[in-house]
Amino acid sequence: MSIAEATTAPYSEMSDRELARAELTIARKYIGRFSWFMAVWGLGNLVCWLALWPLTLSGILPLWMAFPIATINVILCYLPSHEAQHTNFSTGGPALRWFNEFIGYVSTIPMVLPFKIARLTHMEHHSHTNDPELDPDYGVKADSWQQALLTAYKRRQPGQPNAYGETLNRLGDGPVVKRAGLEGAVQVLTFWAIISALAWSGHALEAAAIWWLPRYIGTFYISLYLSWAPHFPAPEQGRYRNTRHFTHPLGNILALGMEDHIIHHLHPAIPLDLNAAAYREMKPILDARGCRDERF
Repeated sequence: MSIAEATTAPYSEMSDRELARAELTIARKYIGRFSWFMAVWGLGNLVCWLALWPLTLSGILPLWMAFPIATINVILCYLPSHEAQHTNFSTGGPALRWFNEFIGYVSTIPMVLPFKIARLTHMEHHSHTNDPELDPDYGVKADSWQQALLTAYKRRQPGQPNAYGETLNRLGDGPVVKRAGLEGAVQVLTFWAIISALAWSGHALEAAAIWWLPRYIGTFYISLYLSWAPHFPAPEQGRYRNTRHFTHPLGNILALGMEDHIIHHLHPAIPLDLNAAAYREMKPILDARGCRDERF
């Protein structure tokens, strides 16, 4: 089939090479765009969370109002850092590398997720999606969303295997891994030091309502929608089958944009806020590829 014929032929009649070419043509429309939306999301969410501290400590904002806001802040804080893990804020050139790393580091402060550890383990997830031995996120596998929440709870109990720690051990003791481990230890210890200092100074309720409990609840939500839902039931490892497009009954916003997660795995350089548009344009190609389009 000639190139001219390939552009007009039904996707179902195209070869794998022709489908790949058509898919890449669409992807290039979205790759490389700087996402101001994700940048404002990351920094604005952090500023909102930081503002809760003086507002509550001064008595202006009651704790019962600060708590749900802080929980939403934690739920929202991961995805801008996720963009930075893929260097999507510096696609315009090395001059923006500092900004990419800045977003990566600061946006997940409410979640207490060390950036370098997140990046290393997330790259392993992309390289080994749904591999029971090598995918750091495989432990979220469950037969239903209720079981997924229960699994997330069990994984956080003392004595349970730490998938991120096991992944770092497997990656060896090179300087990048060592630096990630050191930064992670410093960040977690700093979190507990601040929590302890607040409790010691008589602000235990504020510490619990603005940071400790929202972090605990928020990570459950993130685990459900960012890890479990896009890959459920996690049976396959092929490029076009290891994740899916799904329709959430309450919409893509509450699903944190993960309805179109298949686009992210195929083309990680496409910003999150453009995944839905890219999916709509690629859908006939992805259908021809046998990609999964399912209900939540």
